[in-house]
Amino acid sequence: MKHLFAVYLLIMALVTYLLRAVPFMVFRRKVRNRFFRSFLYYIPYTVLAAMTFPAVLYATKSPVPAALGTATALFLAYRGKGMVLVSLSACAVALLSGFLIP
Repeated sequence: MKHLFAVYLLIMALVTYLLRAVPFMVFRRKVRNRFFRSFLYYIPYTVLAAMTFPAVLYATKSPVPAALGTATALFLAYRGKGMVLVSLSACAVALLSGFLIP
C-alpha cells in the first residue's frame, strides 16, 4: 500500500509541475493578443467561482437558506457594497433563514 502512495504522489507532483512549467515553455514572449490576455486575466476568478459556488449551495441543510444568502450577496455586490459587508450579510441571512424556515 505504501508503494502505491509513493507512485500516486510522484504522478501528482509530475502533473503539477507540468501544468506550471508548460506555459513558460510555450509562451516565451509577452502575449500581445488582447482576447487571449483577457482570457488569462479572468481564469483565476473563474476557477475560484467554480470551486466556491457548489459549496455555497450545499452549505446548509436546505437549499432555501443557501439561495436566500446567495441572492443577498448578489444584490449587495451589485449595489457596490464591500466584500466584508456582502459576506457577513449573506451569512447572516442564510443563518437566520435556516432557523426560520423548517
